[in-house]
Amino acid sequence: MAVMRKNLHVTLPDDLDQELRSEAERSGQPATEMARDAIREFLCRRRRQILHDEITAYAREVAGSQQDLDEELEESAIDDLVSSDES
Repeated sequence: MAVMRKNLHVTLPDDLDQELRSEAERSGQPATEMARDAIREFLCRRRRQILHDEITAYAREVAGSQQDLDEELEESAIDDLVSSDES
């Protein structure tokens, strides 16, 4: 099965273009492959940050409510931490 590819034209400032091309030459990788990997890595970090932000917002929203941690579970976790400190 052929992988569908799309082209994206990105205008780079001269200094960034030169840095990318120098690194591509140094590493023996095509500049387009390096740019593709950098975009993929950025998008992955962005997705993780969005998920983190959503979880943080939810945790703040439900803190202290019925949806917060189960009291028995929380107490058990605290007991476990205290007993491991005593060991």
